[in-house]
Amino acid sequence: MRRIHSIILSAGAMGASVRSFAQEAIAAAPVPPVATTEVPAAVPALTAPSAEYGVPRGGWDLQLPATDIAVEAHNMINWVLNPVMAGVTVFVLALLAWTMFRYRAGANPVPSKNSHNTTIEVIWTVVPALILVVIAFPSFRLLANQYDPPKADITIKAIGHQWYWEYEYPDQGGFTFDSVMLTNEEAAKRGTPKLLDVDNRVVVPVGATVKILTTAADVIHSFAIPAFYLKMDAVPGRINETWFKTDRPGVYFGQCSELCGTKHAYMPIAIEVLPRAQFDAWVAAKQKENGIEPKAAEAAAAQAAPAAPAADAAAPVADAAPAAPAAQ
Repeated sequence: MRRIHSIILSAGAMGASVRSFAQEAIAAAPVPPVATTEVPAAVPALTAPSAEYGVPRGGWDLQLPATDIAVEAHNMINWVLNPVMAGVTVFVLALLAWTMFRYRAGANPVPSKNSHNTTIEVIWTVVPALILVVIAFPSFRLLANQYDPPKADITIKAIGHQWYWEYEYPDQGGFTFDSVMLTNEEAAKRGTPKLLDVDNRVVVPVGATVKILTTAADVIHSFAIPAFYLKMDAVPGRINETWFKTDRPGVYFGQCSELCGTKHAYMPIAIEVLPRAQFDAWVAAKQKENGIEPKAAEAAAAQAAPAAPAADAAAPVADAAPAAPAAQ
């Protein structure tokens, strides 16, 4: 038995020696150099954030509007909703104070037994209805403008993940990139607000109508930019559409506005609005980075665009053709 045991130990030692020799031979073998091609990275322009637009200002008011829709919404809030709420609050408070004083037990030892005052019941039914009508008109106009967008100049797909955003530019060849929140140290080094800036910002041209197609890969997220008055849920298995247009260059921050898990507070959105020339340069760098030919991207975008009706295309030709001479 001892002999068998010693044979097994000898075999194990021999196997270990063989393995050690093989590993040393592999380590000593020369490693041929691998030739790599340098690919230029499309680094965002990194516009410095404004102190007024696109960032939380730490006050009680909303962020300053940067789109026409946001301006309209702010006007409705400041000149319709807030005055109505303030008026109703003051009236109810005054009425409550007057009732407590006028009809207290000391001033009315014998309580009144009257009820069902028809005049008061008509007033408290008609007045709230009129208030709702006053609020309804600007609300309907705002909804109609918000959900009836003009023709888009550029389309961007925003896909929510736990817990970051993925973006795709289908009109520019379909390149994609992930957008992950910067750490506090990285944000401080860049000079941007913590928990709001990202490594790869969304870049759009100034003055362009931008269509956002948003969905999600896991749970419900929400794409929201307060300065644009933009908020649209990103639902798995469904594509929702929203849009914005701003004539103010700069960087605008937002966040996922749907409770999407433990790191819900750590998936911000950063949109950088650049002049057209800078945007085109960024797109060209992104296309080169992803191996996309610009001509192929333009052909794909043109193919995706709806074709003009045949009748409209033939109309100018028919107008230009000379009329046939009448038969004699």
